[in-house]
Amino acid sequence: MISYIKGKLVEKNPAYVIIETAGGIGFYINISLATYSPLKDDEEIPLLTYYIIKEDAQILYGFINEEERELFKLLLSVNGIGPNTARLILSSMSVGEVLNAIATEDVRAIQSIKGIGAKTAQRVIIELKDKTKKANWSV
Repeated sequence: MISYIKGKLVEKNPAYVIIETAGGIGFYINISLATYSPLKDDEEIPLLTYYIIKEDAQILYGFINEEERELFKLLLSVNGIGPNTARLILSSMSVGEVLNAIATEDVRAIQSIKGIGAKTAQRVIIELKDKTKKANWSV
């Protein structure tokens, strides 16, 4: 597992960044809008990562803080939520807003995210309500 990558931000886009590390290796890392916003151009940055290996791809996802990464992992545990949908959720709502929607069982808030239907929103709440209560969120 690659826990984090630290290096110079050489390209920044709302969907991804490229970070060049020592030795001249550039890592393409998918990000959410929550991670994109605080990044400054051409600065040395650390990004927490989550590495997914599939049959046909190896994909890195980057996060500005541990809470965002932990929520991403929890969202992946929900049946029907893949990494791109989890990233879309984190781009549409802050970690605090997602946690609040789960805690208050606000199906409409989660369903308001493009591509999330009523059944998926309900599944997110049902499957994550107890898990998010047990975690120590600093959000």
